[in-house]
Amino acid sequence: MSRSDAMTNVLWLQGASCGGCTMSILESGASGWFDELRQFGVNLLWHPSVSEETGEEAVDILQSVLEGRVRLDLLLLEGSVARGPNDTGRFNMLAGTNRSIYRWMLDLAPHAGYVIAVGSCAAYGGVPAAGSNPTDAVGLQFEGTDGGGALGAAFRSRLGLPVINVAGCAPHPGWMMETILALTARDIAASDLDGYGRPKFVANHLAHHGCSRNEFYEFKASAESMSERGCLMEHLGCKATQAVGDCNQRSWNGGGSCTKGGYACIACTSPGFEGAQNFLATAKLAGIPVGLPTDMPKAWFVALAALSKSATPRRVRLNATADHVVVPPGRTTTKTKP
Repeated sequence: MSRSDAMTNVLWLQGASCGGCTMSILESGASGWFDELRQFGVNLLWHPSVSEETGEEAVDILQSVLEGRVRLDLLLLEGSVARGPNDTGRFNMLAGTNRSIYRWMLDLAPHAGYVIAVGSCAAYGGVPAAGSNPTDAVGLQFEGTDGGGALGAAFRSRLGLPVINVAGCAPHPGWMMETILALTARDIAASDLDGYGRPKFVANHLAHHGCSRNEFYEFKASAESMSERGCLMEHLGCKATQAVGDCNQRSWNGGGSCTKGGYACIACTSPGFEGAQNFLATAKLAGIPVGLPTDMPKAWFVALAALSKSATPRRVRLNATADHVVVPPGRTTTKTKP
């Protein structure tokens, strides 16, 4: 049995992409992504940014998959599919093949056990699809919130699943690697994906969960400008209460997250996030944020916010608009009965 027969064969292509998803996954694993792949029996057939094979060697790998000489278990695309001009895909060609990434994906996808869209660009179109979208950029199976994309809504991989969308800009390395490993074990079914094709182990959480600013959120004690410690939702555009992802429950690059670093969540795991007019300002109607926490009626939020603000401790109120702790937690005077 050859090495590729004994291992899970993974092919990673890049479409209209900044390369950020690759940069993210390189941080996966305590000893690095490549060692982690080896430990779990994953064979990276080819990756345009990190593989040694170039030119004819790289083309032969792709051809070997198309001709059935090499089994393709997982096909991953990073970046959106640029279908233009005129559905030719020639805005985004794979060098040395005279074939576009669009055509390569159409040809390779039916051979793959599973197909994974790595990042929100590959999933929904993302940043290349923003504005007038002159390159006709789409996701693999979505065009924004609409099903379809490059492969079509009816596409199913060789083992019967739609495209698995590991959304994010960029996704957490754990989301990507855990999806690869779950599919290697055939441990993801269609019922394990949400309505936008995202694995539920990510999509069943909100970025708000575990946020270090949650005490400020509870009292609606809001930061008024960047670098302040308060909640970022009311004034500075934070969408963490609406955004899919366990971003604040696991570390990024050793211990960070967007909100922990003082930057508002922009809901980058959701289709259409790139269309925001101003990522750092909260859209409001009659003084009320337009984007409210998931599943919360507006009237409830208004009532809760008014009550919370009236009960805000002095410490929380003053710390919210400071860039450091100006009033530390005081010593409690409450006595409990023995």
